[in-house]
Amino acid sequence: MTRREAVLSAVPIFALALVVRAWFAWQVPFPELQDAAYYFGVARNVVEGRGLVSDAIWSYQTPPLVFPRPAFEVWLPLPSLLAAIPMALFGATFAASQWSAVIIGAIVPVLAWRLAADVAVERGLSTSRSRTLAIGTGLVTAIYLPLLIHSALPDSTMLFTVLALTACLLMSRIAGQTGPVAATDRRVIALGVAIGLAALTRNEAIWLGLIWLLIAWRAGQLRLVVAVGAIALLVFLPWMIRDWLVFGSPLPGQAVANAFSVTGLDIFAWNDPPTLARYLAVGPARLLEMRVEGLSHNLVTVLLLPGLPLSVIGLVALPWQARGAAVRPVVLLAVITFLATSLIFPVATTWGTFLHAAGPVQVLIVVSALLALDAGIARLGRRLGWTNPVAWLGPALGIFGSALFSIVLLGGFAGGARDTAARFAELERRMAAIGHPLDATAGPVLTNYPIWLAETSRIPALALPDESPSDVLGLAHNPAFPGTHLVILVGGEHGRWPAILDTGAPGAACFRELDLGPGPAGSTDPLGDTRAFEIVCR
Repeated sequence: MTRREAVLSAVPIFALALVVRAWFAWQVPFPELQDAAYYFGVARNVVEGRGLVSDAIWSYQTPPLVFPRPAFEVWLPLPSLLAAIPMALFGATFAASQWSAVIIGAIVPVLAWRLAADVAVERGLSTSRSRTLAIGTGLVTAIYLPLLIHSALPDSTMLFTVLALTACLLMSRIAGQTGPVAATDRRVIALGVAIGLAALTRNEAIWLGLIWLLIAWRAGQLRLVVAVGAIALLVFLPWMIRDWLVFGSPLPGQAVANAFSVTGLDIFAWNDPPTLARYLAVGPARLLEMRVEGLSHNLVTVLLLPGLPLSVIGLVALPWQARGAAVRPVVLLAVITFLATSLIFPVATTWGTFLHAAGPVQVLIVVSALLALDAGIARLGRRLGWTNPVAWLGPALGIFGSALFSIVLLGGFAGGARDTAARFAELERRMAAIGHPLDATAGPVLTNYPIWLAETSRIPALALPDESPSDVLGLAHNPAFPGTHLVILVGGEHGRWPAILDTGAPGAACFRELDLGPGPAGSTDPLGDTRAFEIVCR
């Protein structure tokens, strides 16, 4: 493929992806996922001059527990730093922050096009079939539902996908180089930078380092591992120093606590945090069941259902299509990430651990599906004696199927974002109407959605632990959180809450329910089953 052909292919793919993502982002007025709200909130604080802080404490495992909370005790900063750029230019709004996700997400189909082109060349496909496979992959990924949703949200998903695919493409090129490669080769430097930036995006970047070790060893380029590692460390080093100064550790914390979770709500634990003894106490049967749940969630909920119908073909064909040097780094990343999140973090992964690292896997599924369709159509053509080339039929089927499901399901996601925005706006109105405004007088508020509440009402918010009323009282009365006297359960249930208040458990009498009043006349109440309580014991 000449440079001119590459430009003529890549630019339209990027343009289409950009337009589709901008159109979808325009319909999503609210960060429908809490992690996206967190990244947006931190970016807004940066733009407003408050620094890398958050008004939400959603995990109590990493000190210091203060307001404003130093940001990113678990997650990583690059998505917020990039979102802050358009916010600084166009205003500190969620709509402005979305432009970082839209542009980054539009790069993914271009990288998918490049990956498919490499695979086609390696397999010796004809020029027409190679071109059709590559362009078809780019067009399908431009409208593939799992890659579209997170392109409207300023979170880590699409950024990690771009950096991970870039690293994988560079690994294949370095490993395929005939003869020795110098440590100063621009591809080696770029690989180190890509891995370092990925480490500033998601903790799964560690698997990129492991994969490069395996690829370099297989290619006889082990001496380049140190060079790449040194560059990646240099990129990540400033953040390690910051974490060491702020949190007392140079590495992202809480990984062990997440691995020892026995329920999804353990992430909010206060008085009963995850421990090894508590983890093992559930017994071998439950430990095995957790892993089955993690594997099935990641396979079905994350990979299969959002990408129907193309994902079925891609996943079934993957054992046959996941071969060759061109695709090997992506395959290794897919397998290691899938198994690590499913088996090491089987509970945490049901809350999004694999979901936000699955972008490269989604691209691999599309490539696998289109390769399978190409092979199947070519075989059918030979059997039926077709004389005209029909390689375009596979991508056409992929584009049609992906477009159909995206059009049908994206509207539901956008509608959910609008409903969530309306719910929190109504909550503010009703709390003010009953004399408990969500403002500076509210103090830190305990809630099951601390990030959403903190970023909509701009108040300190604490995660409500799924623990006894007396434990929650201990949290509310902690000197670090003076003025805490409200508990809000958005949408109703939260583990044992609020049903536990009706059991007469110690401390339950200290929670007095507030009457939120009626909803708007003639319409469905936006608050739904939301309930609010005042802590009356001091």
